[in-house]
Amino acid sequence: MQQSFKNIRNFLIYVFVISLVSLVYFIYAYSVHSIPEERETFLTELGEGFGKTGLVLLAFIYFRTLLKLALGQGKLAQRLLPDYVPPINSSHLNRLLTWMNRTHIYIGIATIAIILLHITMMGFSRYSYILFFPALLVLIIWQGIFGLFLTLRYTPAELKKFSYLVHAQFVTGVAIGVFAFFGHVLIDD
Repeated sequence: MQQSFKNIRNFLIYVFVISLVSLVYFIYAYSVHSIPEERETFLTELGEGFGKTGLVLLAFIYFRTLLKLALGQGKLAQRLLPDYVPPINSSHLNRLLTWMNRTHIYIGIATIAIILLHITMMGFSRYSYILFFPALLVLIIWQGIFGLFLTLRYTPAELKKFSYLVHAQFVTGVAIGVFAFFGHVLIDD
């Protein structure tokens, strides 16, 4: 049980540090950079819709991770909570998780495509000097590329193993969430 608390503590420290660094950069960017006014065009309005859809799909993907943690399944649960025994053994939740595992690939592909459409339609070049957005773009592409290597039939075993290590990271999801939050608060001011 001690190892579980240590792992959770380390994860919470990571979340705190990345949030604190992002807050400091947010304050810096807010006081130094001039944020361009939002353009109201058909494409930006459509891009906002894609952004909301991408957010819902990201929530679905990370809900799957949280469900796996709650049920004590998966390698993340084994690393984060090595001696965890789930308090519930619901066949409904297990069936939901099985369905989410089967659809994860397709929803992941759709999520990346929709988020890239959102970025493109909102005018990435207008905001590329704000470090949150290039970092988000890199993380989204990172997740997509290494997720793709996991699905390809003829991927070399070493690349597949490495891809799993770098794709299936809850810390990447936290970074995506924190950077997106602070970036959008900054430009929506």
